[in-house]
Amino acid sequence: MKNTSRFRKFVQDMTRLIESAGGDEARILEEGQKRLSALVCHDDWLPEEFARPHPDHYQQYLLYCDPLERFSVVSFVWGPGQTTPVHDHTVWGMVGVMRGAELCTEYAWQGQGRPLMAGRQHVLKPGEVDLVSPRIGDVHQVSNAVPHLPSVSIHVYGANIGAVARHVYSPETGEVKPFVSGYANAALPNIWDRSAEVRASLAA
Repeated sequence: MKNTSRFRKFVQDMTRLIESAGGDEARILEEGQKRLSALVCHDDWLPEEFARPHPDHYQQYLLYCDPLERFSVVSFVWGPGQTTPVHDHTVWGMVGVMRGAELCTEYAWQGQGRPLMAGRQHVLKPGEVDLVSPRIGDVHQVSNAVPHLPSVSIHVYGANIGAVARHVYSPETGEVKPFVSGYANAALPNIWDRSAEVRASLAA
């Protein structure tokens, strides 16, 4: 990684927050979004292999998963014109934009056979953080808001999000289908290799 220590500190801070907050979702989101905003304000730590777009669809790369699966951190990479289906999360989540911009459209499910009700639509720019959860609003669609360039965002969820049974929705009919997102990467970055730092300290 580039600036490994920046991301490592974020993971450590989130772990401390999860441990001290327990099940207090409101506190996790309030304090966590400040930490995530501070992280995505800097574009010096994400390895390029976890920021590569795919020509046909968005990518979700796992960057870190808590050993007890209490939270996970992923990078989302959007090519021009790429979008998600309308979907939910079933757990709390934070979305922080680092490069480009994202367009988010919120929805309310009205039941099977009834069209979804479209709600607020907003654009997230670098450094800005959006929040989701079943408690505050959990159904949305996200797309790249930059016409000709990729966008990259960092998401933090209250579970191992790639292994969570979630749902996609038909905006026209309200039909709900299950889905599990998984991850695009086969290898994980090793944020715990501090050997270079230790060697430098010995040489000082």
